[in-house]
Amino acid sequence: MSIERIKTYCNNPRNRSTVNVGLFILLIISFHYLYLGWQALDYWPVKGAIDGLMVWSVDLLFSQCCQVLDRFLHIDITTVSAHRILAAVNRDGGWARVVVAPECASLKQWLHWIFLMVLFPGPWRHKLWFIPAGLVIIEWTNVVRICGILMMQVWWPNIHIRFGETDINTFHLAHDYIFKVFFYFIIFLMWVFWVEKIKDRPTKNKTK
Repeated sequence: MSIERIKTYCNNPRNRSTVNVGLFILLIISFHYLYLGWQALDYWPVKGAIDGLMVWSVDLLFSQCCQVLDRFLHIDITTVSAHRILAAVNRDGGWARVVVAPECASLKQWLHWIFLMVLFPGPWRHKLWFIPAGLVIIEWTNVVRICGILMMQVWWPNIHIRFGETDINTFHLAHDYIFKVFFYFIIFLMWVFWVEKIKDRPTKNKTK
Protein backbone atom coordinates (compact mmCIF):
# COMPACT_ATOMS: atom_id res chain seq x y z
CA MET A 1 0.00 0.00 0.00
CA SER A 2 1.41 3.38 -1.07
CA ILE A 3 1.79 6.41 1.20
CA GLU A 4 -0.84 8.26 -0.82
CA ARG A 5 -3.41 5.49 -0.36
CA ILE A 6 -2.71 5.44 3.37
CA LYS A 7 -3.21 9.21 3.54
CA THR A 8 -6.43 8.95 1.55
CA TYR A 9 -7.71 6.21 3.86
CA CYS A 10 -6.83 8.20 6.99
CA ASN A 11 -8.40 11.39 5.67
CA ASN A 12 -11.68 9.69 4.80
CA PRO A 13 -14.24 10.67 7.49
CA ARG A 14 -15.81 7.19 7.28
CA ASN A 15 -12.54 5.68 8.54
CA ARG A 16 -12.04 8.17 11.39
CA SER A 17 -12.99 5.76 14.19
CA THR A 18 -10.76 2.99 12.84
CA VAL A 19 -7.83 5.37 12.41
CA ASN A 20 -8.26 6.81 15.91
CA VAL A 21 -8.38 3.39 17.55
CA GLY A 22 -5.41 2.21 15.50
CA LEU A 23 -3.37 5.25 16.52
CA PHE A 24 -4.37 4.75 20.17
CA ILE A 25 -3.19 1.12 20.10
CA LEU A 26 0.03 2.07 18.30
CA LEU A 27 0.88 4.77 20.86
CA ILE A 28 0.03 2.56 23.85
CA ILE A 29 2.17 -0.34 22.59
CA SER A 30 5.00 1.95 21.48
CA PHE A 31 5.25 3.60 24.87
CA HIS A 32 5.20 0.23 26.66
CA TYR A 33 8.32 -0.91 24.82
CA LEU A 34 9.99 2.48 24.98
CA TYR A 35 9.47 2.48 28.74
CA LEU A 36 10.90 -1.04 29.08
CA GLY A 37 13.95 0.07 27.11
CA TRP A 38 14.36 3.20 29.21
CA GLN A 39 13.96 1.11 32.36
CA ALA A 40 16.72 -1.22 31.11
CA LEU A 41 18.93 1.87 30.73
CA ASP A 42 18.18 2.72 34.39
CA TYR A 43 16.26 5.86 33.36
CA TRP A 44 19.33 7.51 31.80
CA PRO A 45 20.02 10.45 31.87
CA VAL A 46 17.54 11.52 34.58
CA LYS A 47 17.77 8.60 36.98
CA GLY A 48 18.04 10.84 40.05
CA ALA A 49 14.92 12.78 39.16
CA ILE A 50 12.96 9.62 38.33
CA ASP A 51 14.04 7.94 41.58
CA GLY A 52 12.94 10.97 43.58
CA LEU A 53 9.62 11.16 41.73
CA MET A 54 9.10 7.43 42.29
CA VAL A 55 9.62 7.74 46.05
CA TRP A 56 7.32 10.76 46.25
CA SER A 57 4.57 9.08 44.20
CA VAL A 58 4.72 5.85 46.24
CA ASP A 59 4.54 7.76 49.53
CA LEU A 60 1.61 9.77 48.17
CA LEU A 61 -0.19 6.60 47.05
CA PHE A 62 0.38 4.88 50.39
CA SER A 63 -0.94 7.90 52.32
CA GLN A 64 -4.02 8.22 50.11
CA CYS A 65 -4.83 4.51 50.45
CA CYS A 66 -4.56 4.74 54.25
CA GLN A 67 -6.96 7.68 54.27
CA VAL A 68 -9.52 5.96 52.03
CA LEU A 69 -9.43 2.65 53.90
CA ASP A 70 -9.64 4.29 57.32
CA ARG A 71 -11.92 7.29 56.84
CA PHE A 72 -14.18 6.25 53.98
CA LEU A 73 -14.31 2.46 54.07
CA HIS A 74 -13.89 2.30 57.87
CA ILE A 75 -11.51 -0.64 57.66
CA ASP A 76 -9.41 -1.38 60.73
CA ILE A 77 -6.04 -1.43 59.01
CA THR A 78 -2.56 -2.13 60.34
CA THR A 79 0.25 -0.32 58.59
CA VAL A 80 4.03 -0.58 58.49
CA SER A 81 4.94 2.81 57.07
CA ALA A 82 8.65 2.06 56.69
CA HIS A 83 7.81 -0.73 54.23
CA ARG A 84 4.50 0.75 52.99
CA ILE A 85 2.52 -2.31 54.08
CA LEU A 86 -1.26 -2.24 54.40
CA ALA A 87 -2.90 -5.12 56.28
CA ALA A 88 -6.34 -6.01 57.59
CA VAL A 89 -7.99 -9.05 59.12
CA ASN A 90 -9.91 -11.07 56.54
CA ARG A 91 -13.24 -12.86 56.95
CA ASP A 92 -11.51 -16.07 58.05
CA GLY A 93 -9.51 -14.35 60.78
CA GLY A 94 -6.29 -14.37 58.78
CA TRP A 95 -4.45 -11.42 57.30
CA ALA A 96 -4.94 -9.64 53.99
CA ARG A 97 -1.90 -7.65 52.93
CA VAL A 98 -0.70 -5.30 50.20
CA VAL A 99 2.79 -3.88 49.86
CA VAL A 100 2.78 -0.54 48.04
CA ALA A 101 6.04 -1.08 46.18
CA PRO A 102 7.68 1.38 43.74
CA GLU A 103 6.21 -0.67 40.88
CA CYS A 104 2.75 0.19 42.23
CA ALA A 105 3.26 3.93 41.79
CA SER A 106 1.33 5.82 39.14
CA LEU A 107 4.51 7.06 37.45
CA LYS A 108 4.42 4.72 34.44
CA GLN A 109 0.73 5.42 33.83
CA TRP A 110 1.31 9.16 34.19
CA LEU A 111 4.05 9.01 31.57
CA HIS A 112 1.88 6.73 29.44
CA TRP A 113 -0.93 9.28 29.54
CA ILE A 114 1.34 12.24 28.76
CA PHE A 115 2.94 10.36 25.84
CA LEU A 116 -0.47 9.41 24.45
CA MET A 117 -2.01 12.84 24.75
CA VAL A 118 0.99 14.83 23.53
CA LEU A 119 1.22 12.74 20.33
CA PHE A 120 -2.48 12.20 19.71
CA PRO A 121 -4.08 14.88 17.52
CA GLY A 122 -6.06 17.63 19.16
CA PRO A 123 -5.93 21.31 20.13
CA TRP A 124 -3.35 22.28 22.75
CA ARG A 125 -5.73 24.77 24.35
CA HIS A 126 -7.66 21.72 25.57
CA LYS A 127 -4.67 19.45 26.14
CA LEU A 128 -3.24 21.95 28.64
CA TRP A 129 -6.08 21.23 31.06
CA PHE A 130 -7.09 17.72 29.98
CA ILE A 131 -3.63 16.17 30.52
CA PRO A 132 -3.35 17.35 34.18
CA ALA A 133 -6.96 16.31 34.82
CA GLY A 134 -6.10 12.86 33.47
CA LEU A 135 -3.09 12.62 35.78
CA VAL A 136 -5.32 13.28 38.79
CA ILE A 137 -7.85 10.67 37.63
CA ILE A 138 -5.06 8.13 37.09
CA GLU A 139 -3.73 8.72 40.60
CA TRP A 140 -7.12 8.14 42.21
CA THR A 141 -7.75 5.15 39.95
CA ASN A 142 -4.55 3.71 41.39
CA VAL A 143 -5.85 4.36 44.91
CA VAL A 144 -9.01 2.43 44.04
CA ARG A 145 -6.84 -0.34 42.59
CA ILE A 146 -4.68 -0.75 45.72
CA CYS A 147 -7.67 -0.55 48.08
CA GLY A 148 -9.58 -2.97 45.87
CA ILE A 149 -6.76 -5.52 45.94
CA LEU A 150 -6.74 -5.39 49.74
CA MET A 151 -10.52 -5.52 50.07
CA MET A 152 -10.86 -8.53 47.78
CA GLN A 153 -8.47 -10.38 50.08
CA VAL A 154 -10.55 -9.27 53.09
CA TRP A 155 -13.91 -10.32 51.62
CA TRP A 156 -12.91 -13.33 49.49
CA PRO A 157 -9.66 -14.69 50.94
CA ASN A 158 -9.92 -18.23 49.57
CA ILE A 159 -10.34 -17.84 45.82
CA HIS A 160 -8.35 -20.40 43.84
CA ILE A 161 -8.70 -20.73 40.07
CA ARG A 162 -6.76 -23.38 38.18
CA PHE A 163 -5.42 -22.67 34.69
CA GLY A 164 -3.41 -25.73 33.74
CA GLU A 165 -0.49 -25.75 36.14
CA THR A 166 -1.22 -22.25 37.43
CA ASP A 167 -3.14 -21.66 40.66
CA ILE A 168 -4.51 -18.12 40.74
CA ASN A 169 -5.33 -17.02 44.27
CA THR A 170 -7.29 -13.98 45.41
CA PHE A 171 -4.31 -11.63 45.35
CA HIS A 172 -3.15 -12.62 41.87
CA LEU A 173 -6.70 -12.47 40.50
CA ALA A 174 -7.15 -8.96 41.86
CA HIS A 175 -3.64 -7.68 41.10
CA ASP A 176 -2.86 -9.28 37.75
CA TYR A 177 -6.29 -9.41 36.16
CA ILE A 178 -9.21 -7.45 37.59
CA PHE A 179 -7.59 -4.19 38.67
CA LYS A 180 -4.88 -4.09 36.01
CA VAL A 181 -7.61 -4.27 33.36
CA PHE A 182 -9.63 -1.72 35.33
CA PHE A 183 -6.66 0.69 35.40
CA TYR A 184 -6.14 0.70 31.64
CA PHE A 185 -9.89 0.67 30.99
CA ILE A 186 -10.12 4.04 32.78
CA ILE A 187 -7.30 5.40 30.61
CA PHE A 188 -9.16 4.11 27.55
CA LEU A 189 -12.38 5.82 28.68
CA MET A 190 -10.54 9.12 29.17
CA TRP A 191 -9.15 8.80 25.66
CA VAL A 192 -12.64 8.06 24.27
CA PHE A 193 -13.94 11.16 26.05
CA TRP A 194 -11.13 13.19 24.46
CA VAL A 195 -11.88 11.89 20.96
CA GLU A 196 -15.68 12.08 21.18
CA LYS A 197 -16.23 15.23 23.24
CA ILE A 198 -13.15 17.46 23.16
CA LYS A 199 -10.73 16.89 20.27
CA ASP A 200 -12.96 18.25 17.52
CA ARG A 201 -14.89 20.74 19.64
CA PRO A 202 -15.38 23.83 17.48
CA THR A 203 -13.89 27.13 18.61
CA LYS A 204 -16.51 29.64 19.65
CA ASN A 205 -15.91 32.93 17.89
CA LYS A 206 -16.68 35.92 20.04
CA THR A 207 -18.79 38.54 18.34
CA LYS A 208 -19.10 42.15 19.35
